[in-house]
Amino acid sequence: MCENCGCHQHEEKSIKDKVIEVINSIRPMLQNDGGDIDFIELTEDNVVKVKLQGACRGCPGAAMTLKMGVERLMKERVPEVKEVVAVK
Repeated sequence: MCENCGCHQHEEKSIKDKVIEVINSIRPMLQNDGGDIDFIELTEDNVVKVKLQGACRGCPGAAMTLKMGVERLMKERVPEVKEVVAVK
């Protein structure tokens, strides 16, 4: 809670919370193309592990979407993140 007023608005979000927020903002775009993305883990060295679902799972463009889309946006919004990798 905020020391000044008791609210939760001024709390610092964890890196994991920020990562999940970014994934949730990306999800609708992937769902529009028949895919999806699930957060799996944030490692100790700030590597984000995700699982691609639906049409994204076997798509030849999935690697580019992951690196040029998801990872780029993730690093912009959460600079502590080192890399985004897909797991099976």
